[in-house]
Amino acid sequence: MEEVISPAITFEARPHAALRTVVTARSAVRWYVWCLAAAVTFDAFGGYWDISWHISIGRDTFWTPAHMMVYLAGILAGVASGYTILATTFGSSHEYRDTAVSVWGFRGPLGCFVAAWGGLAMLASAPFDNWWHTAYGLDVKILSLPHSILGLGETMITLGTVILIVAHLNRASGRARAKLDRLLLYVGGIVAFGSALLILESTPMEFMHSPSFYGAVARAFPIALIAISCVSSSRWPATVMAAIYTALFLAALWLFPLFAAEPKLGPVYQPITHMVPLWFPVLLIVPAIALDLLRRVVGERWGRLTTGVVAGCVYLAAFVAAQWPFADFLLSPRARNPIFGTTYFGYFDPANLTYDPYRFIAHGTSIQFLSGMAIALLSSIIFCCIGMALGSWLKTVRR
Repeated sequence: MEEVISPAITFEARPHAALRTVVTARSAVRWYVWCLAAAVTFDAFGGYWDISWHISIGRDTFWTPAHMMVYLAGILAGVASGYTILATTFGSSHEYRDTAVSVWGFRGPLGCFVAAWGGLAMLASAPFDNWWHTAYGLDVKILSLPHSILGLGETMITLGTVILIVAHLNRASGRARAKLDRLLLYVGGIVAFGSALLILESTPMEFMHSPSFYGAVARAFPIALIAISCVSSSRWPATVMAAIYTALFLAALWLFPLFAAEPKLGPVYQPITHMVPLWFPVLLIVPAIALDLLRRVVGERWGRLTTGVVAGCVYLAAFVAAQWPFADFLLSPRARNPIFGTTYFGYFDPANLTYDPYRFIAHGTSIQFLSGMAIALLSSIIFCCIGMALGSWLKTVRR
C-alpha cells in the first residue's frame, strides 16, 4: 500500500497551526468521514451475516442480501472517497486543498486515497469470487484467494477510515475533537468485530485450550487496540473498543436465531429452522482493561517499541488467565442454552453424530504445547509492537 502511494505524495510545508484553524472552526464531522465509517460498519455486519448465511442456508447464489451488504461497503467507500478526491482536485475550496496530499496529480485526504483503492479491490474480487465458487465448490474456506483479495480491500478501507478520522482528530479541538474521538473508538470496535470474523476457523470452543487459538487471538486484535489507544484521549480506549465488539457479537448471537432459515444445500446433519449465529465472543475485554491500565502506568512511553514488548506479555497473560477457565465453562452443560449459544451448529456439521463437540481437541505433547504457546507469546509481542509503531505514526497524520 505504501509502495503505491508514497512515491508520488507531496506534502505542502504549511504550518500545523494553520491546519488547526481550518478545522476547529466547525464542529460537524464531514459527510465523507461518516460515509467511510458507515462502509466499515456495513462490511463488518455483512461479513457476519454472510458467514451465518453459509452455515444456515448454504451459498445458494451470489446475490444474497449479505453479499450485497458487503459489496455496498466497497461501493460506498469508493464513491465517497473518489468524489472527495475529485472535488478537492478540481474544486475551488481552499479548506479542502489545504488539508490534502497529492497522489499522481490528484489531491485529497490520504485516508480517501487508501479507502478508494480498497473499494476497487473489493469490487474486483466479486466476479472472481463467483467464478471461484463455481469452479471449486459452493462452500469453501474463509481464506480462499478471492476472499483474500476481498479481505485486502476491506483492510484498506478500514485503514483509510482510521487515517481519515485521525487526520481530522489531530487538527481539531473542543467539541469537534470529542466527537471525532468517539467516532474513532466506534470504528475501532468495528475493527475488532471484523478481526474476530477473520479468525473464526481458529476460535471454536473446542480449540480454546490449544496454542493455535491463543496465537490467533494474539495476531488479530492488538494492532487496532494499541494503535487507536495511542491517538485517543479517552481514559479507557481499548476497553471501550473491546466492549463494542463484545456487545455487537452478543447482540448477533441472541438476535439471529429469531429469523427463520433452512438449508438449501447438502448434506444436512443438523435440523436447522433458523439462522445460526456465530459463537460466544472471546473475553477480549479482559486484556483490553489490562492494556489500558498499563497505558496509564507507562504514560508518555506508550507508543514506544520497548513498551510494546511489555504490552505483548500483559495482553496474552491476561487473555489466557480469563479465557482458559471460561472455556471449561463453555464446554460444560451449564452453557448449553441460547445465552451462551454452544448448542448452535452449521447444517453441514456432524456434531453430536460423529464426534463430541464438547471436548477440547488434543494439542499434542507437552513440548508441542509449550512451543505453540511460546509462538503465541512472540506473536503477541510482535503485533503489539506493530500497534505501537502504527499509533506513533497516526499521531503525526494531519492530512
